[in-house]
This record gives sequence, structure tokens and C-alpha cells, in this order.
Amino acid sequence: MTASPSRSSSRTYHDPLHGAITLNRQRPDEALLVHLIDTPEFQRLRRIRQLGAASLTFHGAESSRFTHSLGVMAIARRAFDLLAQDNPELQPYRATVLCAALLHDLGHGPFSHTCEDIFGTHHEVWTGRILGESHAIREVLDSYDPELLGQLRQVYAKQHNVPLVWQLVSSQLDCDRLDYLMRDSYFTGASYGRLDLDRILMAMKFDPASQQLVVARKGITAIEHYLIVRFFMYAQIYHHPKNIAATWVLEQAFRRAKEHFAEGNLDADEVMAGWLRGDGDRLPLKHYLAADDNLFVYHLQRWQRHADPILADLCRRFMNRDLPKTLDISPYSSKAQQALLEALQPRLQQAGFVPNYYCGIRVAWNRGYTLYQRGIKLQTEDGLQEISDVSPLLRTLTQPLQKIWLVYPREIDPKVEMAIA
Repeated sequence: MTASPSRSSSRTYHDPLHGAITLNRQRPDEALLVHLIDTPEFQRLRRIRQLGAASLTFHGAESSRFTHSLGVMAIARRAFDLLAQDNPELQPYRATVLCAALLHDLGHGPFSHTCEDIFGTHHEVWTGRILGESHAIREVLDSYDPELLGQLRQVYAKQHNVPLVWQLVSSQLDCDRLDYLMRDSYFTGASYGRLDLDRILMAMKFDPASQQLVVARKGITAIEHYLIVRFFMYAQIYHHPKNIAATWVLEQAFRRAKEHFAEGNLDADEVMAGWLRGDGDRLPLKHYLAADDNLFVYHLQRWQRHADPILADLCRRFMNRDLPKTLDISPYSSKAQQALLEALQPRLQQAGFVPNYYCGIRVAWNRGYTLYQRGIKLQTEDGLQEISDVSPLLRTLTQPLQKIWLVYPREIDPKVEMAIA
């Protein structure tokens, strides 16, 4: 991804999905985007992988939150401009939509969503904190419009008085999901994740009466395809068993690190120390912004030489991709699942493993479509209708699918088969 010289009248980012994303500096709202992209807070997203530890499963999954955020903004611009052509009353909201799309992931921490599970952080909370506390971000926003920050807060809280404005950023049919499904499919090599973006954008409409984003009746097939793609991406990519295993090892490594740090037995720099000791959402802003994938990996590399064999081994396993095995135990009753876990623990101890760090159960839920934030409304002859009431296919996607995985060291794999037998 490259940018043209700063003195040019435009700035272009060359994206593998969307081609040339060109921002026109002669337009005040697009010049605003350039200034936001150039802030240290946004540049930090280059150092945070979009898919966390998934690169240990899909070696091409190296894209960043930076590239994704630019992609979301690019799709939002296309969608908004198409809608505004037929509904010029929307035009005053262009800067709000584009900024909200660009900055929606500003608060992500190292390893993206995995970080939230380990340290109890919430990227939505941190997006709000960075917008409010970062001098650089506030200066750019306030110089454009002192009320813009308040409008962005309304979008992220889904309280903007024009629902379409926040629905383009966060809903069942938003530009965030469109970009990450396309981008994650591209970088993981999952061909079934391809979307017909043009048809989806043409299907999007604005309903003046309810002020919300709706879908034209003739666009239902494109939306069905989009939701099926989302279902398969969660089933085959985001909840891939190797992703479950990699995340497990990372969680256990940091859990052990926290214990040693609390006892004063672990070396860590000032930033990492702040993460290990504190409430994730109450960290000082400087400690949160100074943390990225590089910092966390650096410490994992160091801790491979720690005197504690458990911490050292967990770090080594993550760094060298020596991942545990996963077994789908969904068909068993919860009682049988727990019994299997308990039966493995003495075998783990005999093999020299501490069960609490090397074996456990992980649950993954997948639902292709929910009524989250108003669902998706379809334009019909009888007025707006919930799309799943019209499409039998989407009705099936509203049913949740649960997968339950047993995680355990590959060294005892034959003994797992014995335990099941």
C-alpha cells in the first residue's frame, strides 16, 4: 500500500481488493480523512493484524487493521454516494459516515479480538477513549467541525437521529462486514468468501419514512449470498480448529505470565507491565497506544527463556507453531464432555503436563443471521418486511450452530482415543 506525496491534491492507497482508493484533498471531508490517517493513533493499526493469531493457520492472513479500516471507508464512500444521488438530503452526513467507517477499529489492541479475551479489553470502549483523549485526533476532528466528535459517538452508540448513518457502519448489513468478509477470504485463500459487492451496493436503499437502510426487493439474492458467505467464513475460517488451538496457547501463556508478574518473577517493559497488572479498559492511554503485535511477540520471545518451564513451553509452542490438537466433542452431552476432560487430566499429569494450562474446552457459536440492530428490512409491495420473513433460506440461518472443542497436547493424542473408547 503506497501513498502519493503529501503535497499532491490527492492521496491514493493501492488496495488489493478495491484498487486505487483515492482521496481528493480539494474536498474538505476527504482532506479530513487524510489528516486522520496520518495521525500516530491510526498509523498504529498497521502493526495490528486483522485476524490475530490466524496467520498460524492461514499463512497469508497477514493483513492489518489499517488496511481493513481503509477498505471499510472505501465501501462506505461508495455506498453513501450512491444513496445520496437519489436522496440529496443525506449529503450533510457524508463526513460523519466516512469518519465513522475509517475510525471504527481505532481501539483494537494487539492480536485484535484475542486481546479482548485475554486482557478484558473492549475495542469499542477504547475507540471512544482514543477519540476523546487523543490530542492529535481531537485536533483534526475539532478543526473540521467541533460537533463531529459528538456525531461519531452517536454513530458508535447507534443513537444517530438518522439510523442509516450508523447502519452503514454497524448493522447486519454494514460496510465493516462487507470488507472483512472479502478481505479475510482473499488473504486466507478461502474462495467461498467472495461477494458480489456491486450488486449488494446497488440493492441498498434509503427509506425516507423510517430514515433507515433497506434493501430493494430485487436485491434479495445478493443479500442471501452475502449472509451465506458470512456463515461459511465463521464456520471455516474464524472458528477453524487450528485458530481455536492457537488462541488457546496464547491465552494460557499470558495467564501464566500474569501470575508470575504478580509475584514479581517476570521481566517486562513499562508498557507490557501495565497490561499485565491492570484492568484492560482502565490502562493509561499511552500504555494502550504503545502496545501492538510487535511488542507482545517480543515479550513472548523473551519468556521462552524464563525459568518457569510452563511459561517457557507455552511461549515456545506459540512462537514455533507447536499447537495442541482439537477434538470436536459437540455430539456428546455436557456431562460426557466434562467426564472426558476429567479422564484426560491424570494422563496429562503422567506425561508431565499441568492440566489447567494444557487441556480445556472451548465453545464456538455461529449464526449466519440475527435480528441484531433492526435486522435487514426489505422493500416489498406491502411495505418494509424483515428479510428472514420473506426468505426461507435466511430463516434457516437464524438457527445458532454450536461447536465444542476439546483442546489437548498432541503428545497424548493416542490416549485421547483411549479415553473416548
